Amino acid sequence: MNIFETIRKETSGFAKKTAVIEGDHMLSYERLFSCADATASSLGEKGVGRFHRVGLLCGDSIDYITTSLSVLSLSAVIVPIAPEQAENEIRDIINRIALDYLIFEKGTYQEEGSEALSSAGLIKKELRMIKRKVPELSENEYYKINPAFIRFSSGTTGASKGVVLSHEAIRDRTEAADKGLRITSEDTVLWVLSMSFHFVVTILLFLRRAATIVLCSEDFPGSFVEGVVKRKGTFIYASPFHYNLLARSDLLSSVTLRDVRLAVSTAMQLPEATGAQFFEKFGFELSEAYGIIEVGLPFINLASGGSGRQGVGRPLPDYDIKLDGNSPDGVGEIYIRGKGMLDAYFSPWQSRTSVLKDGWFNTGDLGRFDKNGNLFIVGREKDVINFAGMKIFPYEVEAVLNEYPLVKESMVYGVSHPQYGQLPSARLVLKDAESRDLQLGDLRRFCYQRMSQYKVPKDFQVVDALPKTASGKVKRENTSH
Repeated sequence: MNIFETIRKETSGFAKKTAVIEGDHMLSYERLFSCADATASSLGEKGVGRFHRVGLLCGDSIDYITTSLSVLSLSAVIVPIAPEQAENEIRDIINRIALDYLIFEKGTYQEEGSEALSSAGLIKKELRMIKRKVPELSENEYYKINPAFIRFSSGTTGASKGVVLSHEAIRDRTEAADKGLRITSEDTVLWVLSMSFHFVVTILLFLRRAATIVLCSEDFPGSFVEGVVKRKGTFIYASPFHYNLLARSDLLSSVTLRDVRLAVSTAMQLPEATGAQFFEKFGFELSEAYGIIEVGLPFINLASGGSGRQGVGRPLPDYDIKLDGNSPDGVGEIYIRGKGMLDAYFSPWQSRTSVLKDGWFNTGDLGRFDKNGNLFIVGREKDVINFAGMKIFPYEVEAVLNEYPLVKESMVYGVSHPQYGQLPSARLVLKDAESRDLQLGDLRRFCYQRMSQYKVPKDFQVVDALPKTASGKVKRENTSH
């Protein structure tokens, strides 16, 4: 089974229908597949084949979609890399996932040793390619699970990871998600999220159902308004950050979204104020989704109004959920099982059976049920900071801060913000307690050179000591809940 061939087969009756729109560029499904085939031919000539891990470092675009499809068509494995990441973070992904090839948009990576990816299938982007020499994997299971996709994640323990999904897992989780999203060929999807972080459950599902995808991430919200007015968008998949801007924008009136049948909020917890403000302006509710890269999209809250706005609703039909804990208020760790679960972690390798406990995945989130069976996320066991839909792992930021010559140790935590969800902040203990030489401008420049800009703490506080547990571990602080 190959998910690319599945998409081609399922859309065979929609050859002339528009698949993707980016500005003035429009691709029909027929043209979409011909572009993917042309790029696949170019990749094949350069040696790309089954099981090869192919990094894709490229901005959101038609070319991102067609290049991804071309890699999948060859039964090679896509490893998405966000252009917003710092150079050392990009190198870390390349090395940890042992990429066989790196495809990158010109200007996003060093060009030494690369060559142009010449393909008649490319529409706008100038892509280059590097072939890397890496030893063959010793993990035999990798070759047995029909891998299609590896999303690198640093996890929450400090150990490097990379969620491996097979073609079968992608098929299962897109079908499971669609029992809530109900995408059809009549839908026009307005897309504003990063494809490097959101692709499998969404973009591939939209294509399977022969929907039209309008790329609106550039010049937001102007491009979004054009998508609504000119393209008659019916479905929105965005973060609370985007919805907050839409609710406050003078470019949209109360009737602008009258053709939208469903607006899904994802990537971070939906603030009550944002949901209420959106409803007040546009007259319909946002539907909060709870997605996990290891699991898929198990929750979409389709309730409307009042207390129903809060929480992520009930699990979709193909998922089971349980809470593990003895809290008197019913709060426990959230475990999920169902269709399309991850096949493995890549680095270090962990099989599905070693990750799951009798088929259950521990999300690391804390939750409770209300009397109607709706799930409410009340906290995170994981110390993840959600900034405008992007995840920040504190220990990664701390590792950079602790390299700064004047810093002895640090603690990074999230502070609630009405627009961005959370802002990363840091407390610092200096090596010389009497030193007053710390210049925050220099520290920020130091950080910008070593990590993505959004990860750099927005506030720094110098303290004499950090709170610690009896075992000597730093007590983390998170003010988002």
